[in-house]
Amino acid sequence: MDTSVLATSFSVDLPAWVPDELADWPESLPTLDDRMRLVNRLASRNPAEGNGGPFAAIVTERESGRIVSVGVNVVLASGLSSAHAEVVALSLAQTRLGSWDLGAADRPALDLINNWRPCLQCLGSTMWSGVQRLVVAGSGPECEDLTRFDEGPVRDDWAEQFEARGIEVVDGVRRAEAVEVFAEYGRRVGAGAATVYNARGTGPR
Repeated sequence: MDTSVLATSFSVDLPAWVPDELADWPESLPTLDDRMRLVNRLASRNPAEGNGGPFAAIVTERESGRIVSVGVNVVLASGLSSAHAEVVALSLAQTRLGSWDLGAADRPALDLINNWRPCLQCLGSTMWSGVQRLVVAGSGPECEDLTRFDEGPVRDDWAEQFEARGIEVVDGVRRAEAVEVFAEYGRRVGAGAATVYNARGTGPR
């Protein structure tokens, strides 16, 4: 085998516009409402910048609200189907803290804040990351219905599965705002200005 043709590494980078956007925000966001407002802002801006879908996530210290990391969906920009916002945010938090375990006892409790219930891939990534709380804007069918993305065969009891593993779930923070971000993406898809990049089509629905 000619091993010279094999890829031996890959990387995912935050788009340059994300640090520019964050420059206008404080380093700590005191309330869940504040944190989700940032996430929805990033999710809204991401498609227009051409990086990927309308999805964003941040990792924060639970008590202080200090932002540890930020992620947006960069599937289109990176060419990697796994480069979802949650994976990016969690990986960058692990890189910053130098540990795969974000729940280590020697650091503040960390939250993952998403603009919707994670897809099938990101549910697993979140569950094994060590975060102690998952905060989402919503968890209903609106994301798939409006954006046309296939989020995978997620169990109906996904939240209970997190709780059983000691990970608190908070649902419904700035929900209407998140739904409008998805609706706008759907309008862009309908106008041919945005892409639904499901490798197997739109799923079973």
